[in-house]
Amino acid sequence: MTLNYYKNLDGIRAIAALMVMFFHFFSPLSSGSKALQFISKISVFGQTGVTLFFVLSGFLITRILLHTKNKKGYFRNFYVRRTLRIFPLYYLFLVVFYYLVPLLTNTEKSTINEQLYYFTYLQNFAITFKWNAFGPEHFWSLAVEEHFYLFWPLIIYFFSRKNINTIIYAIIVFAFILRFYMALHNYKVFYFTFTRFDALAIGSLLALLELKNVFKPENVNKFLLSLGIIFIPTIAIWTVFTGGGNLYIQVFKYLFLSFTYFCLIGFTLCISQNHIINQLLKTKFFSYTGKISYGLYVYHPLIYFICSQLFHIDNIIFDLLTKLLITYIISSLSYYLFESYFLRLKRFFEYKTI
Repeated sequence: MTLNYYKNLDGIRAIAALMVMFFHFFSPLSSGSKALQFISKISVFGQTGVTLFFVLSGFLITRILLHTKNKKGYFRNFYVRRTLRIFPLYYLFLVVFYYLVPLLTNTEKSTINEQLYYFTYLQNFAITFKWNAFGPEHFWSLAVEEHFYLFWPLIIYFFSRKNINTIIYAIIVFAFILRFYMALHNYKVFYFTFTRFDALAIGSLLALLELKNVFKPENVNKFLLSLGIIFIPTIAIWTVFTGGGNLYIQVFKYLFLSFTYFCLIGFTLCISQNHIINQLLKTKFFSYTGKISYGLYVYHPLIYFICSQLFHIDNIIFDLLTKLLITYIISSLSYYLFESYFLRLKRFFEYKTI
């Protein structure tokens, strides 16, 4: 099987990043005009960009693993390539956050014990179980993905496709049951690895469908119909029912959201490359945004905070554009002056046929 590069998925990745960025900008703005209050309310849906990231990552990582499982250096190459992509920016930002920002803002530094969970990718455990930790809270999602990267290559390598399919559904059921149990006992299920793993597993199903050559124009309507069916309860849960602490919302909404994005990505992969949606996703703006999306995600909360401290812009549109522009500039500089150095090293860890 030839591993095709889906350029339109860079656009999907860009949309996921922009959703989170708009959420973090608008969600704190609960006062003001009715229009602004409405935008602030619907911006909460931007938080689901993280779920879109998870589903997309599950698909992309699993298809790489399936394609390379019989090649020399399967484990070494995968883990080294992921390390080169994720670790440099991750730890650079932690150093900036813990040691540079306090100097610039004249604030108290956090203790080593508070930092430890972030340096060891256990921050989402700390947040869930209220351990003594302090750090960039949005990094919880990076911990979930890193935990997925640790064990998923083993599953792909040692099990057949049929058994992988069974394991995926077992993960989905397990996450559902665990969400119910934890929500029932007043634990947060939003951040915890094992209550959010099902999104990555659902994304992995797309990789198995790709092996069956499902992503063809004749299957567009199947994904579109499925999207319509799953979208109705998803929106109902999100808009009709209220109260983030509602037990059933916490149990069901992540499952419905994951399958919504599963159908959306499947639909995107089925439509022709000339379709207007794919043409839009492959534009320079979305392609470039997808390219630097990791940096956009990592940097944007800190940049928003610093901008708010330095500038007092009354015009909400100008404020948004200023923060977005600075975030794009910093993320671009980070990508070309720092991240790209490590990305170039990936060429020494290419997969080779045995």
